[in-house]
Amino acid sequence: MSNQVAVAARRPSRRQIGRVLWQNKTLILMCLPAIAFFFIFCYMPMPGMYIAFVKYNYSLGIFNSPFVGLKNFTFLFTSGQLLLLLRNTVLYNLAFIIIGNVLQVFFAILLNEVRCTVFKKTSQSLMFLPYFISDVLVSLLVYNLLNFDFGFISNMVRSMGGEMPKIYQNASAWPLVIILVNIWKGTGYGTVVYFAAITSMDTSMLEAAQIDGANGFQKIRYIILPTLKPTMVVLFLFAIGGILKGNFGLFYNLVGNNSVLFSTTDIIETYVYRSMMNSFNFAQSSAVGLFQSVVGFFIVLGANAFVKHLDPDYALF
Repeated sequence: MSNQVAVAARRPSRRQIGRVLWQNKTLILMCLPAIAFFFIFCYMPMPGMYIAFVKYNYSLGIFNSPFVGLKNFTFLFTSGQLLLLLRNTVLYNLAFIIIGNVLQVFFAILLNEVRCTVFKKTSQSLMFLPYFISDVLVSLLVYNLLNFDFGFISNMVRSMGGEMPKIYQNASAWPLVIILVNIWKGTGYGTVVYFAAITSMDTSMLEAAQIDGANGFQKIRYIILPTLKPTMVVLFLFAIGGILKGNFGLFYNLVGNNSVLFSTTDIIETYVYRSMMNSFNFAQSSAVGLFQSVVGFFIVLGANAFVKHLDPDYALF
């Protein structure tokens, strides 16, 4: 009984909750658009995942269509392509996460060391710009660079007496191409995130280190990088949850339906899209999406538990 009384005493009253909400009304109003976005586009559509377990009929709707259990999930497992798709999807995402984060931290530290404000702001804008370029335009740019007949790089190589390989017929060349394009598009965005974390750190630590005689590399190693560690861990945990999901727009626009390149460029999203493009089987594609989300959820739980075991302060929950 005494424990129940103690818990009830610690429980905040409605008046206290109302007072806290009123004191933080500005922050709550700023958060309302984000809360509404996630509620409308993430939580409200959740009942629609039931479509993965039915044989969807347009006239009957989702909840009145015949229930087929896990039959829709067998599509991907019986395709004979699952291992190839998983290998490509996971390896590409690991490359994007590891190489991308290393370069983003590197450029963020470089920007922090720049003392010219005009150059710093110009560099940020130029690095951030590719993030907003459509994948369609990116694929057009890559095609005009690498095309064997009239590509810019092909013409340069031939003008110097060399011979340009046929990139669009060479599957082994495309992992490098896709990774470079993804890094070009995403490095600027991640750099801004890490740069914001650096600029928000306590400058007194850097000043104290400078007084103690620390050079630039020592300040980066012992102050800046440990300060960025929580941000790096959080971004890693968020990214690892989507390790089975690929950037469909980037992959499909770069490769299209070129079957010669599928051995190294085909990921789960592109394979499902091609398979469902003629049949319009929403149930099977939804089943694949649900499979990716569930696996990603457990990967996040496992990664978070591992981080929590190493250092509880850096875990998400």
